[in-house]
Amino acid sequence: MALSSFDIDAPRWDQSTFMGRLKHFFNITDWRTALLPDSRLDEAKALVESCRAGTTPPGTTEEQLHYAKKLYDSAFHPDTGDRMNLIGRMSFQVPGGMAITGFMLQFYRTVPAVVFWQWVNQSFNALVNYTNRNAASPITPKQIGVAYFTATSTALATAVGLNLYTKKAPPLVARWVPFAAVAAANCVNIPMMRQQEILNGIAVTDENGNKLGHSTKAAVKGITQVVVSRVTMAAPGMIILPIIMQRLEKYKFMQRITFLHGPIQVMMVGVFLIFMVPAACSLFPQRCSMAVSKLEPELRDSIRSQYGDAVQRVYFNKGL
Repeated sequence: MALSSFDIDAPRWDQSTFMGRLKHFFNITDWRTALLPDSRLDEAKALVESCRAGTTPPGTTEEQLHYAKKLYDSAFHPDTGDRMNLIGRMSFQVPGGMAITGFMLQFYRTVPAVVFWQWVNQSFNALVNYTNRNAASPITPKQIGVAYFTATSTALATAVGLNLYTKKAPPLVARWVPFAAVAAANCVNIPMMRQQEILNGIAVTDENGNKLGHSTKAAVKGITQVVVSRVTMAAPGMIILPIIMQRLEKYKFMQRITFLHGPIQVMMVGVFLIFMVPAACSLFPQRCSMAVSKLEPELRDSIRSQYGDAVQRVYFNKGL
């Protein structure tokens, strides 16, 4: 293939299938890309943009273009093209998530420890949710503050309430309290952080990217899928790992190295997240679609009056 005709935005893998999306997200959530300096990312962006403009530098290989696109997708927002903050990138989910989740699972017994680690986790989640929002729907600092406060309060109320409630329950039940708090907070944090999309609608386009209007129903569908993905991302590590630790802690060698239980859980969470971050992101297509017939009556009628039956589905970026 001549590089002058290389379509760098064409998906390398079929995005209509789970396996195609899984390969794509394994590629762009690679935690090693989070270690690269901004200068290297900017070089990748420049190469991607030159390829789009049809001015690929002489001597550039197809593999170099694929790697530049990998770095671009991992670090730059799909709507704005701006470089995302490091902590909010999906490529930082493994190192960031493994540390926080590991310590949440380790320090679950006392209320102060529960409060501290849930607060750290919700601060991290709020930044991730803001970074991966649909940027076509701006949000004010006040709305960000309300979303952060509400989600953190929900997580703390769930965690502390269940922590006190499970004092007399089997030890394993208490170990699952952090997951219950994370799941409850995700159901609040993500919709609150993206409330503008729910209130004013998300931009929808036809198959060729031509803007058709804004839809609140599309926003609700996209945000619901993101909530499901985030809970799924956390579930295996936070449900299965407590069972493993419960068993391991009965052995004498584990009882002699209690000071290593925290680091051990951090590393084990990392193993789960290496697979679960791309798997959870792959559950639904990022370019989400919806039948015109399921849109709000006003938008549906507007599309049909302009395009007739030529447009059957609308498309939008659901975010991550």
